Amino acid sequence: MANIILFLLSFALFAPFSSSTFQTLSKGSSLSSEKPEDVLTSPNNVFSAGFYSVGENAFCFAIWFSNSRTIVWMANRDQPVNGQRSKLSLLKNGNLILTDAGKFTIWTTNTFSLSLVQLSLYNSGNLVLRNMEGVILWQSFDFPTDTLLPEQQLTKNTKLVSSRSQTNYSSGFYQFFFDNDNILRLIFNGHDVSTVYWPYPWLLSWEAGRSAFNSSRNAVLNSLGNFSSSDNFNFMSADYGIELHRKLTLGYDGNIRLYSWGWSEEEQTQTWVVSWQAIQNPCTIHGVCGANSLCKYVASSHRKCTCLPGYKMKNRTDWSYGCEPEFDLLPRNKNESAFLLLSHVEFYGYDFGSFPGYTLDQCTDLCLRLHNCEGFQYYGFDNGKGFTSCFPKTLLLNGHRSPDFKGVAYLRLPKRYNFSYNNPVEESSLDCSRGGTIQLDRKYVKIHEKGTVKFMLWFACGVGGLELTCIFVVCCLLITTRKSTGADEQGHALAATRFKKFTYSELKKATKGFTKEIGRGAWGAVYKGVLSDNRVAAIKRLNEANQGEDVFLAEVSIIGRLNHMNLIDMWGYCAEGKRRLLVYEYMEHGSLAENLSSNALDWKQRFKIALGVAKGLTYLHEECLEWVLHCDVKPHNILLDSNYEPKVADFGLSKLQNRGALNNPNFSRMRGTRGYMAPEWVFNLPITSKVDVYSYGIVMLEMVTGESTITGVHTTDVGVEAKNKKLATWVKGKKNREVATTSWIDDIMDPKMEGIYDKGKMEILVEMALQCLEEDKDERPTMKQIVEKLLHLENDLL
Repeated sequence: MANIILFLLSFALFAPFSSSTFQTLSKGSSLSSEKPEDVLTSPNNVFSAGFYSVGENAFCFAIWFSNSRTIVWMANRDQPVNGQRSKLSLLKNGNLILTDAGKFTIWTTNTFSLSLVQLSLYNSGNLVLRNMEGVILWQSFDFPTDTLLPEQQLTKNTKLVSSRSQTNYSSGFYQFFFDNDNILRLIFNGHDVSTVYWPYPWLLSWEAGRSAFNSSRNAVLNSLGNFSSSDNFNFMSADYGIELHRKLTLGYDGNIRLYSWGWSEEEQTQTWVVSWQAIQNPCTIHGVCGANSLCKYVASSHRKCTCLPGYKMKNRTDWSYGCEPEFDLLPRNKNESAFLLLSHVEFYGYDFGSFPGYTLDQCTDLCLRLHNCEGFQYYGFDNGKGFTSCFPKTLLLNGHRSPDFKGVAYLRLPKRYNFSYNNPVEESSLDCSRGGTIQLDRKYVKIHEKGTVKFMLWFACGVGGLELTCIFVVCCLLITTRKSTGADEQGHALAATRFKKFTYSELKKATKGFTKEIGRGAWGAVYKGVLSDNRVAAIKRLNEANQGEDVFLAEVSIIGRLNHMNLIDMWGYCAEGKRRLLVYEYMEHGSLAENLSSNALDWKQRFKIALGVAKGLTYLHEECLEWVLHCDVKPHNILLDSNYEPKVADFGLSKLQNRGALNNPNFSRMRGTRGYMAPEWVFNLPITSKVDVYSYGIVMLEMVTGESTITGVHTTDVGVEAKNKKLATWVKGKKNREVATTSWIDDIMDPKMEGIYDKGKMEILVEMALQCLEEDKDERPTMKQIVEKLLHLENDLL
């Protein structure tokens, strides 16, 4: 009997400290961070779920492969919990919650069930919350982090987000997702800029072997190693056909790889082996080394990062912040600048524009005249054609050196940094593949006090509580006046650093009480104003918006980051209460609509405007972070600067005013101006970027003819008397009724040009405009194809 009692006592003493595994978690039960050895396991023991240490006294609730502790999912990757008194609990109401230190709810499934509910980890690695009827209330497969497991679907509502580094599991800068054209892509979403890098953004979908003509947006990996996607992107692993443990992971370095669990000859052990990867040269992944830096990859070692000459690292532990200049940027004097040649170096994106046919001297002079030009990319290919091209850079991003790259880069520096020898960039010993290690220190230490110490603590707490009560009363009285200040701080945090948040009183003063109205449209009125720094601005006061300030600020941040020479530059915004204002640069020559009614534009200027507008729309459709439709392309929204360079205005406002509106059945009846709207709006068809192409076609016809689709066409023409006759119909009729003795192009050309124009080029321009006006959207060209065609014509003009 004594032995039995002794056994029971020893069990009671030591049982709480032993490891435990559970098949399910039922209502009212929980797992504790204080006992991370207690885990849920799948029936086949392949997967485990529990608290996983991610730093000093910091834990995330995660799922991992039991044999290697390789993480495949995390509930709270961006908000780890304390190692003491934190729990994952299945409440009696059917909700699964994660609490930090017993106080704060960090994560929840937001489920509810009156019947019995249990949490189970399936053999597939899927953590499932279901009721006794078998209905799934929540599952981890619907909320992936950076990994896709076999049979786990990637859909239009899910995406993979990389980890921050090899040792920091929080959300990183890379995403794997379906875009709005139904194409599976990789994107870099960094501190200040975002850009798509796979498949190559300059390729059309069909050129990349993808198909945009699907609506399912679904991709899946099977256990044999086959990956298939609805956009026709498919691949098989190198060990296809063998049923192995597999995982498709978006790495912290921006590459997506398929891993198989197998024998490694190199390590002479069982480990994860790469059986497929998307990108072979990791330096072509955008954002790897940050701004003003170069990446070089050697197959036998990791990729290496280095700062450009004259620049230094911003953060010695993290290359994603890039490099900053060691010299003063402003004022930048043309006569004090010099250029440093960097052979076989490419900086992708962020061009001021494309200038084909420019000589090296012309390209150099162009960069010197641009105050924000950091350098330029130059291509000079002979091949019997003498083709050259110049790309001035407003930002030096995605820089890498490769012997296979035939172009060169010229870095703009003060003359004191002008090295006398070429290519002074040296290898950096820093390994930018690994990233910085961030230890998360979350300590809530409980003090075990006794006697007098405990009394003093209770006394201090009582006094402190009384003081806090008084402070709380005062805060309640001041809280309303503090709201605007809090909004200011939030605004500065959300908005991009290139633009400023203005107060309403500032803008009211700048516009002298909104007295000088210079325009009015569907979104609101525009006023001319002079800011406190003496810049002349166009200030748009939006009609009263329904969305909250946080949504507005998030959208403004996106629009503020759009940067192209043919898009109007946003300088800032205002959000106070229901007041929403946007601050833009002021365009001296007004809108295209005003200039078409005057005699200011010759045929070459009109051609230049057509090309510039096409470039701006191409950027919105294909090159920027967000898929942005303009939805109201018309002459009134095309502004001209002092050199008659066009800048598209009011882009992104449909997005700003109606977030997610493409899923709204009313969207097709709400956007655009009568006369410029594509047939899709009328017939309630799916809205794509081709609606802007259609509107662009109308604008091109108006530039050629000098007529407006709204006011009508030449009233002296027989059969075209009615002023509401569509411009496109009139032009098509003239072209189809061509008489041998009369050129149809002469009949439709703007009389203000007095017959001075290139007939051949104008005919091609009109034919392209008519292609844009095809009833079937799939028959219309993309804006990128239009740019390529117009660039070809422009080369003949130079």
